[in-house]
Amino acid sequence: MNVFRLTGFLGIALVVGCGDGNQGSGCTDQFAVNYNPEATVDDGSCKYDADGPFSVDKQAIRDTYAEIVFASYQDAKEAAKALQTSISDFVATLDEAKFEACKQAWLAAREPYGQTEAYRFSNGPIDNEEGPEGYLNAWPLDEGYIDYVEGAPNSGIIHDLEIYPSLEKSLLQQLNEQGGEENVAIGYHAIEFLLWGEDDPETSTLKAGDRPFTDYVSAPNAERRAEYLVLCAELLVEHLGDIVDTWNPEGGDYYKEFMAMDVNLALQQIITGIATLSKSELAGERIFVALDNQNQEDEHSCFSDNTHRDIYLNAQGIANVFQGSYTRSNGDRIEGVGFIDLLAKVDSSLTAEANEITATALQNSQQIPIPFDYSLTLETTGGDGSIMKAILSLQKQGDLFIEVRNALRLEQLLGTS
Repeated sequence: MNVFRLTGFLGIALVVGCGDGNQGSGCTDQFAVNYNPEATVDDGSCKYDADGPFSVDKQAIRDTYAEIVFASYQDAKEAAKALQTSISDFVATLDEAKFEACKQAWLAAREPYGQTEAYRFSNGPIDNEEGPEGYLNAWPLDEGYIDYVEGAPNSGIIHDLEIYPSLEKSLLQQLNEQGGEENVAIGYHAIEFLLWGEDDPETSTLKAGDRPFTDYVSAPNAERRAEYLVLCAELLVEHLGDIVDTWNPEGGDYYKEFMAMDVNLALQQIITGIATLSKSELAGERIFVALDNQNQEDEHSCFSDNTHRDIYLNAQGIANVFQGSYTRSNGDRIEGVGFIDLLAKVDSSLTAEANEITATALQNSQQIPIPFDYSLTLETTGGDGSIMKAILSLQKQGDLFIEVRNALRLEQLLGTS
């Protein structure tokens, strides 16, 4: 599982500029004035009413978020099931066209899942101590841990019949990240490697991995490789099913916990999560590190050269949460209340800045050239290329979200609702 590096923005202090008392006695804090002129809960200077006019907005943000989370995980599970079906069809017939269909199904499955990354770093069930994130999206991946690589034709679990005479889902899950974070055995990127093979080390060819479908027909341990692929697909669907179940509004364990949470705490965790993803994880670990190292092994979906979509989809997921909207895989649209709606009632200047920055971050993320690994070689960390522009706008967006969190006084209001 990738370990993100928390940066300084998470430690920014909350500053409250208040006079004494509520509006009637001269409070100069506009937030307190807007929040409720007849405040009854005192934070030490200005006063806030937990049941004031913004409580309905906050509950609506929380409710919209929960609806989007559940719907997007459902979409991810359904896309994974379609991938599983494609893999089963291919293994049953070992047809080259069906092998290519598996690749297209994998790419399609990444579309909804990429947007769900916005729910990470929020103390939610996806990446808590027992969460399935490491079973789903762990990277980077040591290819030789799974299968043959250039110069090592017998490497990997697939070829080690002595230690692993039979393959089972429980075994592969146990082996995931065993002995090191790069020892990824299952998940999206394990399936990606099994479909595409190693990426072309010469990035100027603009080619992704080119694993032949005959690896599943006549190559050494072909049947075992097919078995491994099938097991990975089954595990992917199962782990996504677990996260769907826990967010189910009809009795899901985490859904019940989340809805019972102090609404200020819920909102604080949500916006801190998208700030962390935007600045630390996406701008930092997933883009800047790759640009700084100039190494295709640091790109998220290196085997398929789909990293440009990973980046954009993560950025779209962030926008979904902040704006309170989501377009489902079938085209249905969820339109609810987002942070931007509440912010507009609190700080018009910051609202205008937020609209500008979030639009720019999404646009810059979409404009990263393809393929990402070759584009890395055309830029430097001190330059003004498309990749660097995306990094800077995502960093700025992360900082902006912390400003929004501060403007909404979420930490001061904890325990008053």
